[in-house]
Amino acid sequence: MAAVRTRTAAAAVLEVAAAVPRDVVLFRHERGPFFRLLGLFCVGQGVFWTYLAHFAFTTLHPAPVTGSGPDDPLRPRDHKWRFGFTASCLTLGSLIMAAGCLFPLRAVRRVTLLRGGTEVTISTHGPLGLGRGPTFTVPLGQVCCRAHRSEVPATIPLKVKGRLFFFLLDKGGQLNNPRLFDITVGAYRKL
Repeated sequence: MAAVRTRTAAAAVLEVAAAVPRDVVLFRHERGPFFRLLGLFCVGQGVFWTYLAHFAFTTLHPAPVTGSGPDDPLRPRDHKWRFGFTASCLTLGSLIMAAGCLFPLRAVRRVTLLRGGTEVTISTHGPLGLGRGPTFTVPLGQVCCRAHRSEVPATIPLKVKGRLFFFLLDKGGQLNNPRLFDITVGAYRKL
């Protein structure tokens, strides 16, 4: 019974500490130029692999059989290799483009604790680094960090209830109020 009262008292103290009178930016990390460069690289890779697939499909044909020489095991005898190579190139180009679109959407640009301390706004970068990404507001109880910021070497994984993947807070970013971050967004919660 005493443990329940202690836990309830500790939760009440944290609620009072998190009840801010105005919006507070807890984390900020603007990396627009990096994600634009990453997007340019991914688009370039997509164009390259698409061109290679087009070249393989239209130009590379099996050589006609001439004479009655020994069979060369390295010479393709049908079009299966051409279709397979074309499909492989298109798949690789598509995966690189998808990574270039999805990675910036999971890299957090800004985390803001809204007035009252009950909701958090998370902003990300745009796909391929173009423009600003989505901004959404969630209740504080639906956000948790899976590791403390001092335990991770490069990025802090942030889980939002109802979202498939983790959001990533780069440790190179500016943490404006570390204590408030730790008791609000940085706290571990079971989702």
